[in-house]
Amino acid sequence: MWKLEKKKALVTGGTKGIGRAVVIEFLELGAEVLFTARNEKDVKKLEAELEDEGYKATGVVSDAAIAEDREAIRNWVANHWGRLDILVNNAGINIRKKANDYSEEEFRKVVEVDLIAPFELSRILFPYLKNSGKASVINIASSAAIQDVGTGVPYAMSKSGLLQQTRSLAVEWAKEGIRVNAVSPWFIKTPLTDGYLQDEERMKSILNRTPIGRVGEPEEISAIASFLAMNKSSFITGQNIIADGGMSVKAL
Repeated sequence: MWKLEKKKALVTGGTKGIGRAVVIEFLELGAEVLFTARNEKDVKKLEAELEDEGYKATGVVSDAAIAEDREAIRNWVANHWGRLDILVNNAGINIRKKANDYSEEEFRKVVEVDLIAPFELSRILFPYLKNSGKASVINIASSAAIQDVGTGVPYAMSKSGLLQQTRSLAVEWAKEGIRVNAVSPWFIKTPLTDGYLQDEERMKSILNRTPIGRVGEPEEISAIASFLAMNKSSFITGQNIIADGGMSVKAL
């Protein structure tokens, strides 16, 4: 049961950072994996790298925030698998600004990608998750969903909404054999955070707030996602697992 053999998994935003780590770990655990990304070059590159390592995964160029792209994902799952055992809603973006500096377009883009897209993709894939009988939806949220960590209001709002989406769908879909959980990382070394973490003062502040004394690695989040995807976690649903090196429990 500590394997994902015969499981069919979809990972959005699967070519970089946490998503890439999830794709690789799922493959190592025996799952069949479909991953998405918006950049065709990144998709082809990861497919080739995985093939060199002896793994076969399928990449699809797709933006989960676009209805037509979500429909293309649905069609692929319907035509190739007919069921979906694992859905990892990982794709996300952020634009770091003060609240009054966002344009309406920027604000809506962050909400569209980080909150609306996971909801719509989960809904359109519901029949195939239901067909699994033991499906697991894993939403990659953030510490920003729980407290202010300086990420910007739209991102924090979206991730907070994603947590409530997780709880509500977990209750609504439980009778269909679908579990829904979330993982909330603190700062992780990814392309999304790379520029931010290069700032010496910011990094110092982050480390001062983190009892473990470092930022996280993508593999430390993929390990949690893998557990939530397994039948071993079959009594866990509607939960948010915080992976923050102790940041959220440090008072001073």
